[in-house]
Amino acid sequence: MGEGKKYLPEISTKLKKIYSKLNREFPYLDICIWNTSSLNEFMIHQPGQFYILIEVEKDATQSVFFFLKEEKYPVFVEPTEEIIEKYLSAEKENLIIKSLVTEAPVQVISGLETVTIEKMLVDIFCDKTVFSAQQGSEMRTIFLEAMNKYSVSENKMLRYADRRRKKESFRNYLNSTSKLRQQS
Repeated sequence: MGEGKKYLPEISTKLKKIYSKLNREFPYLDICIWNTSSLNEFMIHQPGQFYILIEVEKDATQSVFFFLKEEKYPVFVEPTEEIIEKYLSAEKENLIIKSLVTEAPVQVISGLETVTIEKMLVDIFCDKTVFSAQQGSEMRTIFLEAMNKYSVSENKMLRYADRRRKKESFRNYLNSTSKLRQQS
């Protein structure tokens, strides 16, 4: 799907700094880090708040949380909708720690393991709590824009959606989005 152009999210100095600290403290840990501000290029309505998502192996989420808390970062582990509404709105950029799904499609940019376009799209679809600002017609816009601008592997997305136990509902959504894309 999409153009022949590979998606490369922006890697900020802050992301590099956090990743570097985590890598020093947890050298054998799989870490995927990215900022939800990467979604802005695909969105019509721009949110005023962003999250730095740090995905690590499930067994390490608490250790990473306490380490970042000691480093004085505003950090949360798998926040609920209520926690997001009550506590995350105070900061412009909060850190959210989530479990990294095994075999998630990631890429290495500037020595940092980060998200691929396929992972990003599936995550938006599957996690309606963290990505509440990207739901509804905004999600459709994100999917259409991403597929128009970049090369997107349907197989990678479906495999990852399957790992997240959402393959059929994701396939249905993808089919409806593809029909919209063909009409435009």
